[in-house]
Amino acid sequence: MWTCLDSTGAAVEVDTGTFPTQGEAEAWLGESWEELADQGVASVSLEQNGVVAYGPMKLDPA
Repeated sequence: MWTCLDSTGAAVEVDTGTFPTQGEAEAWLGESWEELADQGVASVSLEQNGVVAYGPMKLDPA
């Protein structure tokens, strides 16, 4: 599951769904990051079983 944050660090409510594998979650993010950014998401963290696997990762392509 992806946790989405805005530029101030506040949570952004976005339905990112759940994924059976980390690879599938990463593939989804690769396809969806621009749409998330358009919704005000500045960074994401990947959680697995309630533990942050990695992140926060900025969505800014620069």
